[in-house]
Amino acid sequence: MSSHTEQEQVFNAPEFHINDWIDANGNKTEAIKLSDFKGKLKIVYCFQSWCPGCHSKGLPDLKKMVEALKECPNITFLAIQTVFEGHHDNTYQKILETQKKYDLKIPFGHDAGDDGKSRSNMMTNYQTGGTPWFIFIDKHDNVVFSDFHLNPDAAINFLKTID
Repeated sequence: MSSHTEQEQVFNAPEFHINDWIDANGNKTEAIKLSDFKGKLKIVYCFQSWCPGCHSKGLPDLKKMVEALKECPNITFLAIQTVFEGHHDNTYQKILETQKKYDLKIPFGHDAGDDGKSRSNMMTNYQTGGTPWFIFIDKHDNVVFSDFHLNPDAAINFLKTID
C-alpha cells in the first residue's frame, strides 16, 4: 500500500464543515473538527447509506480496520455520510442505523452540503470521487491517501508502521 492520493500528491487537509454528528454511542454531539485530533492519524470513511458497495465492501473493510487497530491510541476513525445524490434516502437517521448495524463505536457525521440538498462539503473540499471512499490524514494534517480502492489488510499493516 502506498501512501499517496489517487492524484499522486499530498495536500493539506481542509477543516471539516459538517454540523451533524453522533458520537461513538449514537448520541447527537457537537460538530467534530479536524483540529480535535491534532497529532493523531485520522482515518475517514465516506459513504452513503443507499450505496451497495458501501455495505458489501466499504463498511466491512472499515469494521475490520477499526477492530485491528483499536489498541492504537494515535489512530482515530470517523465515518461521514457524504451525500451527493438521493438526499431523501441518505438521511441523518440513516447514520444512526448504519452505526448500529455494523456495531461501529466511532463518530459518524452527516454531510448533505450547506443547504441539506446539495453536494457534500467533504466531497468538494477533499476532492473525493464518490462512495465508498477512504481518506487517511497524517499527524500533520496532510492527506496521504484518498481513494475508492483499499486493501484493508495492506492498510492495517501500513497504519501499524506509522502509528
